[in-house]
Amino acid sequence: MTISLQPQERLLMDAQEMGRALSRISHEILERNKGIDGVALVGIRTGGVFLAQRLATRIQQIEKREVPLGELDITLYRDDLSIRKDQPEIRKTTIPFNISDMKIVLVDDVLFTGRTIRAALDGLMDLGRPAEIQLAVLVDRGHRQLPIRANYVGKSIPTAREEKVQVFFEELGQDDRVSILSP
Repeated sequence: MTISLQPQERLLMDAQEMGRALSRISHEILERNKGIDGVALVGIRTGGVFLAQRLATRIQQIEKREVPLGELDITLYRDDLSIRKDQPEIRKTTIPFNISDMKIVLVDDVLFTGRTIRAALDGLMDLGRPAEIQLAVLVDRGHRQLPIRANYVGKSIPTAREEKVQVFFEELGQDDRVSILSP
């Protein structure tokens, strides 16, 4: 498969590298939690949902059991709602299980300032009191503004603040890949 890159786009991970990173993260989740008893995955919309679904599939292949899976929309928990010019699109949160006393693995595509994760933590806490919340991300690009660190990282990539890390998904009709987009 040939990936056609946009101008100012530098490829960081192709589909194979993404797949290997997700397989490794799946095994790390199972190892840390000694299986999937009491563990659930919650993907942050939108990219985190696709990644959580892929992790759930890999974990099911390994454990021969389904891991509970949910989707979290953090729009109303963002700390920049009052300063945004555009009207945010609110999507559905779907968590079809009780999160109280569970180990929740929160899944997102890119960890940057930590503000999205803070919003997700607030959203989860409104739904119950998990025993533990762990964080899995495909890419950690640094530049944290809050004291948040991922438990599981596909790839750490030092970036310039003005660059943008973009994850492309076949679920959205794109070639799976992670790229840095320069301004």
